[in-house]
Amino acid sequence: MSTTMSCSSSLSLSGTRTMSPPRRPAAPFVSQQQSISRRRRSSVITSAVSTDEKPAPAKEKPASVVGDMERGTLAEDSGRSDGQLTSRWREIHGSNNWEGLLDPIDTVLRGELIRYGEFAQACYDSFDYDRFSRYCGTCRYPPKTFFADVGLAGVGYEVTRYLYATSHVHLPNFSIAKHNPLDDRMWSETATFIGFVAVSSDAETARIGRRDIAVAWRGTVTKLEWVEDVSAFLEPIGQYGIPCEDPRVKVEAGFADLYTGKDPKCKYCKYSAREQVLAEVRKLVELYAGKGEEVSVTVTGHSLGSALAMLSAFDIAETGANVSPSADVKAPVCVYSFSGPRVGNTWFGERFEKELGVKALRILNVHDMVPKVPGIFTEAIYPMWLLRLADMLGLPSVYSHIGVLLALDHEVSPFLKRTFDLASYHNLEAHLHLLDGYNGRGREFKLGGRDPALVNKAADFLKDDHMVPPGWRQDLNKGMVRTEDGKWTLPHRPRDVEEHPDDTDLHLAQLGLLTTEVANAAT
Repeated sequence: MSTTMSCSSSLSLSGTRTMSPPRRPAAPFVSQQQSISRRRRSSVITSAVSTDEKPAPAKEKPASVVGDMERGTLAEDSGRSDGQLTSRWREIHGSNNWEGLLDPIDTVLRGELIRYGEFAQACYDSFDYDRFSRYCGTCRYPPKTFFADVGLAGVGYEVTRYLYATSHVHLPNFSIAKHNPLDDRMWSETATFIGFVAVSSDAETARIGRRDIAVAWRGTVTKLEWVEDVSAFLEPIGQYGIPCEDPRVKVEAGFADLYTGKDPKCKYCKYSAREQVLAEVRKLVELYAGKGEEVSVTVTGHSLGSALAMLSAFDIAETGANVSPSADVKAPVCVYSFSGPRVGNTWFGERFEKELGVKALRILNVHDMVPKVPGIFTEAIYPMWLLRLADMLGLPSVYSHIGVLLALDHEVSPFLKRTFDLASYHNLEAHLHLLDGYNGRGREFKLGGRDPALVNKAADFLKDDHMVPPGWRQDLNKGMVRTEDGKWTLPHRPRDVEEHPDDTDLHLAQLGLLTTEVANAAT
């Protein structure tokens, strides 16, 4: 089987809200990857001792429930109480490449990984993929109340901008297309909500020791995103407008197309996802660094969202969006990646880590297929010197993962059942469950306070004796409401999805990403 087809089969699993089941990889590909996994398992898998014992009862003091997290015992056991992060945030952010923090896992780091993982999950939970909805493709909630509406009230962040993406592929994104341009069934034919930028509140900033700018990306959901997933050929990153002058630095074309694609006719994606995130990060860095605050940029994503997180983190550092000229400050950039595919070649990784100094921590389930694609020549089989030689010779499909690996194993959790459902292995909530119970290799799997029932929000992965129905998260009556005349209908909701901020051109001009004429008009 070709690399492209393998990528298609795996990456289609990334959206937790896909309407149709993804195709499974053909047997030869599975068998090849399994053999590779068996050869490398002793040095790669971070595992825990499986146990059938019930989790220890919660402490007597009441837990304060915040959204999906029981923050009472979790805050105490994971070190997320006030004061723990203030002096250690740079270490948790990867300043020392998480040396000594993964085995056994540092409890402060674990709490932070769960928090950022929930940001990526929130992108899924808030996405409207009801093909009968006129708002299909949007975020279901307004930015001002996003975290409360998605079940994360009190998380300590405020959304400052939604991110929208489109593709150069001229195909319908959803199952129902407009019959004519005046039909208002759907809000947009091509633009989709794919993530957000948020910033820590004053109170949260005091707790975590700096003003944090968080960028979160969701994984594959729509048809056009599936198309981009299978575009597994490498192109120089510079041809997408990212200011890297080294033509050897290459990335997967489909990911880059989605990141940089735009449609001037659509008011939501007249700026590319790239332009949206760069303008917002630059704006916030300048705002808070200009006030004399310490600032960090933390990017997270799951599956396709992980690829976009890697791309955007690279771009933020390469473009200098994390630099405040007025304060002469450079904010550190870190990626927390969940179950991500490979994004680029060896030169991409070299520039990402060594020259730009971006830090990346990759969390994955060793049984998941998505992190094993794309690529024919990869670090899973060949040593780095040989991959570099293959790159120099111009061989196709030379890919390499970036960053520090935290590999988990779903088979050590006493809550999860044996299944051949590959989508369950890839499920983000399952990853957060594994993080919550992970303590280190060979150590007992013990929950830290996160409800295991969350695993089955959009999956069937919990053992039946826990009595949690699969795919339980859904709207009452699938969103249908009964009107005063007794008829059932999908209700209208206020169209408070704002267009792009008026100062977008200004910040893009400051980054040198606009033509002279537009830049002059913006300034």
